[in-house]
Amino acid sequence: MSLSCVDLFCGAGGLSHGFMTRGIPINVGIDIDPECRYPFEYNNNSRFVQRDIASLSGDELATWYPARDVRILAGCAPCQPFSTYRQRADIEQGQKWSLLREFARLVTELRPDIVTMENVPPLQRHIVFEEFLQALDAAGYAQPWCRTVECRRYGVPQYRRRLVLLASRFGQIEMIPPTHEPDDTNLTVRARIGHLPRLRDGDADAHDPLHRTSQLSEDNRERIRQSRPGGSWRDWESHLVAACHRRRSGKTYPSVYGRMAWDEPAPTLTTQCYAFGSGRFGHPEQDRALSLREAAILQSFPENYAFVAPGIRPRFKVIGRLIGNAVPVALGAAIAESILAHLRHHRLH
Repeated sequence: MSLSCVDLFCGAGGLSHGFMTRGIPINVGIDIDPECRYPFEYNNNSRFVQRDIASLSGDELATWYPARDVRILAGCAPCQPFSTYRQRADIEQGQKWSLLREFARLVTELRPDIVTMENVPPLQRHIVFEEFLQALDAAGYAQPWCRTVECRRYGVPQYRRRLVLLASRFGQIEMIPPTHEPDDTNLTVRARIGHLPRLRDGDADAHDPLHRTSQLSEDNRERIRQSRPGGSWRDWESHLVAACHRRRSGKTYPSVYGRMAWDEPAPTLTTQCYAFGSGRFGHPEQDRALSLREAAILQSFPENYAFVAPGIRPRFKVIGRLIGNAVPVALGAAIAESILAHLRHHRLH
């Protein structure tokens, strides 16, 4: 049987690109962010629809699947409401759960053959996730597979843990076994970005506009010069330590203002992955933060993945958001392989 997928909250296309590389076509990607259109359509041979999923119905979704195809519905509701980076006061606000509830509604209305979701592990601790599982059960899905996975075990060069859910109307489904060893030397920062042209802070590569770095203040230039790979602001001379880190509460946040280590995977990348002060996002050797291209590669996007049209200057805040919020492409590919293995087991593909 033929397969087709609709990707809710598609972003720049990380999950979709992983599916595409494994032969699962993406019919439509849906996101409310207009900045997603170019990278999604250009790199994935697919159609982008700019919509709030609250305005979609299962009947409308059904029109985007060819008749008799195995229908796959994928979704990664924006994770900020559940992230440990957010304050608890934000988490407790009921409206923060609305996107996952809308996803559950669409599953109930459409009843696709396969459902997959990727999100942050803390989501499992909240009632909205239990509601999602109850909706799957009521819609007739077999016991879903749902676990936190170490992304580097599936080829992502990052210390990144994500919650993956798979559910099928054909029977029990599960994630394929890990494809990489934890100490795989191909998953280090050096292996993935060590070959890129050198840059200073504030520079851009003439041949790749995404290989562009943010400009540092004079204080931050001195701070990164005093930073060692894998270290933190605790390595600096005292006059460079920010006031917030001198206070008792700030002393418990060592993993900011640091360099990555060449021979380890990257730390978890966020939407601020281009900013030296927002995490351990300093280059291991050069006195600057990661470039946008380096961040994309560490999210396992191909080195030629285009985020803006030719001639358009990339904006750090926009592209950083697209990169940091993306499902890593390699994880998307592993989820696709899991779906294909399940369908082969049931002789449906």
